[in-house]
Amino acid sequence: MKNKLHFLVIVLGLFTGVHEADVQGAQFFRITGPTKTTITSFRPDGTLVWSNALAGTNYTIQTVTSLPGGTNWVDYVQLPVTNSVNTNQIIDYHPPSGLALIPAGSFTMGDSLDSDFWALPLHTVYVSAFYMDKYDVTYSLWQSVYNWAIKHGYSFDHAGYGKAANHPVVAINWYDCVKWCNARSEMEGRTPAYYTNATLTLAAVYRTGTNDLQNGWVKWNTGYRLPTEAEWEKAARGGLSGQRFPWGVTISWSQANYYGDPLSLDPGNGYAYDFATAIGYDPTFATSGAPYTSPVGYFAPNGYGLYDMAGNVWQWCWDWSGWYSGGSQTDPRGPTTAVSFGSNGPGRVPRGGSYDSDQFGPFCRVAARNDYGPGSSFYDLGFRSVLPP
Repeated sequence: MKNKLHFLVIVLGLFTGVHEADVQGAQFFRITGPTKTTITSFRPDGTLVWSNALAGTNYTIQTVTSLPGGTNWVDYVQLPVTNSVNTNQIIDYHPPSGLALIPAGSFTMGDSLDSDFWALPLHTVYVSAFYMDKYDVTYSLWQSVYNWAIKHGYSFDHAGYGKAANHPVVAINWYDCVKWCNARSEMEGRTPAYYTNATLTLAAVYRTGTNDLQNGWVKWNTGYRLPTEAEWEKAARGGLSGQRFPWGVTISWSQANYYGDPLSLDPGNGYAYDFATAIGYDPTFATSGAPYTSPVGYFAPNGYGLYDMAGNVWQWCWDWSGWYSGGSQTDPRGPTTAVSFGSNGPGRVPRGGSYDSDQFGPFCRVAARNDYGPGSSFYDLGFRSVLPP
């Protein structure tokens, strides 16, 4: 019988050179896998160096916020290994402002918990490390970049809307988001990611129009951009495996802003995993029956420190809509042409569900997918950006 062995690495302010008073809270990690491993160092930048791994197998780093962990350990990142000695950055104590590191690793993409053919077949995906906005892009952040952009050669289809400065920006289409990402990069002195052709030259930077960009027109390892579907889902899961939502298998109004439809109150139509206390909008974010967004950061973050990865607003991703193919993949970027899931497409894929009436619990699942034409803009449709390391 092969036993999984556990070895701890303690992550405290002492390891990072951060004064203990500045540490938000301790985080502990352990490695589980088919062989006994040895942690040789834990570097100040959050990189773990470990040895005695069995090449060709998988190991899991788990985390807990207090010791003894008991049964509270949760998966943090899955690591396929090809060498006996491995170096993996698992956390970043000083990420770019407002972003969180999503560590490189594998996960199972899709969902077999529910009858959702769009989320099948299950398949293993390896995703390289990247940073992601902790929050949906707020109306305040949108405006600061938008106001710079329109003075520097950019044009947008929509000016954007937000209920308040700290609420997500909405009513912007996919083209607006892509151009905004380029403007954010240029404003910060970074190389833009998106171009209007495969030359990827300065003259081809995407700043205006409604171009249906292709995968080969992107500098994937430079500036801000939209997440791919695989990046989004890996980030949304926060390291957990086989769960409906970023935190587990059930959902309630204490965890997300969404339209509730619990089976206990709606027999035959509702959902057993929905623990809302009524049928309808979250009463905290609805006035006279009219729903609206919640401020970013209102609900608890997931395991990677990301907020609102379920509910609040749909989040645009890069990919054209299309059915999954089986087999393992590395950094997939979606199909080259779109296949419509329904009456909305063919289009680009948003993820995460929203607060709105037809976006009840099932659409908030981490594996749930939708499609809208890239020119679509709605009051429950926003985005967040990612940045390569």
